[in-house]
Amino acid sequence: MSMSMGASTHALTDSWTMTCRELARWGRQPVQVVVNLVFPVMLLLMFGYLMGGGRGVSGEYRDYLVPGMLALTMAFGLEGTMIAVTQDLDKGVIDRFRSMPMASGAVLVGRAAADMLQSVLVVAVLLGVGSALGWRAHGGFPAFLGAVGLLLLFRFAMLWIGIHLALVAGKPEMVQAVQILVWPVGFLSNALAAPESMPGWLGTLVEWNPMSHTATAVRDLFGSPGAEPGHVWAAVLWPVALLAVFFPLAVRRFAKLSR
Repeated sequence: MSMSMGASTHALTDSWTMTCRELARWGRQPVQVVVNLVFPVMLLLMFGYLMGGGRGVSGEYRDYLVPGMLALTMAFGLEGTMIAVTQDLDKGVIDRFRSMPMASGAVLVGRAAADMLQSVLVVAVLLGVGSALGWRAHGGFPAFLGAVGLLLLFRFAMLWIGIHLALVAGKPEMVQAVQILVWPVGFLSNALAAPESMPGWLGTLVEWNPMSHTATAVRDLFGSPGAEPGHVWAAVLWPVALLAVFFPLAVRRFAKLSR
């Protein structure tokens, strides 16, 4: 029992060390941190004011858009995770870490933990901007926390997809191929428009998108237009299913490096 607890403590300590390493990058790359925070705000303002939108949305479009933009932002940003992982791979940093007496997978956990902290900041900034624009959550504080939890759960699943793809790609240049795929998948959702306003086949694809379930559930918990009850469980099960697939794939791929 004590050996098991000692191993767990060792793994947590190593993971925290790797998390601090990733956080230290923020100080060396402040421009990238600011861009990651400002970019979703620009999208929110652009779609909310410049491009309008809201096809098929009943009620104030801003109230529909803010939860959708939060979900959309949780899907974006995989490129930053992939670039960081592939750069460490390309420079041999991960090989050096693997030669050290640290818990297996601490590098990946540290990367994911640091990205989750940044995701919390992004959610806070978007909620603050949305509030400044007049958006309000009407579902109560417990529902508000539940909505934020669903957003971060979806983000956590997307991060492990990105980590796995980075380990498969191996080089930063390959990240561009993933960037081409992330945007269509992100916009093929109900983040910006209601599926009812789309052609039947397209609306069906949109409704099956895991991000659409998260956006709909978040709207329901926030009490926003476009809310539909019954999507909370889907918004939980989809990310958990993605984690069940990509987390072990990433760990297995990492374990096979340098063999």
